[in-house]
Amino acid sequence: MESLFDKLQAAAYKKQIPAQTKKSREWFRDQLKGTKIKSERVLNDPQLEYRTRPGPGRMYTYFYDPKHKATLPYYDRFPLIVMVDKAPKGFYGLNLHYLPVPLRAKFLDQLMGITNNKKFDESTRFKVSYDFLKSSSTMRMFKPCFKHYLIHKVESEVKMIPSDLWEIVTFLPTARFKGATAKQVHADSRKMIG
Repeated sequence: MESLFDKLQAAAYKKQIPAQTKKSREWFRDQLKGTKIKSERVLNDPQLEYRTRPGPGRMYTYFYDPKHKATLPYYDRFPLIVMVDKAPKGFYGLNLHYLPVPLRAKFLDQLMGITNNKKFDESTRFKVSYDFLKSSSTMRMFKPCFKHYLIHKVESEVKMIPSDLWEIVTFLPTARFKGATAKQVHADSRKMIG
């Protein structure tokens, strides 16, 4: 299977868009607006890495079936998370899908500012913790994104997104909201941010 990410990176290179810059994030956002991409294609992309033990500071995607889905107003079946920390029977993560694309772009810019290095290789991680997010006046966009995921409710392989692909995968239209439309979810998120 041809990698979707290879194809998108090649297109950006051809346009001479420098990688891991605000300009490249804006370019990918514009290129991916209105596209239709199946979640399965992303999950099975050869560039993503299977992880049996996901760890904090990395970005992951997977299929998820919430324990309390009957009482939740809505939820995302295919989260795209930045793992914050381990949690009882699972982990805490920032699901970027809960933000509309313009706010997602801004939040990604903020998160890119708190990585442990600027190499964007296998050593690069987000230096993020709940205490930091809660105490930072500039990180208030985390509020609608912060979720507790139970490991036994993950229904697929957990795939790690390499750091050089963060800016592409963030703008892929792969959210699979149940119980509400993305427009409704994003309206609620804007209210929560204030």
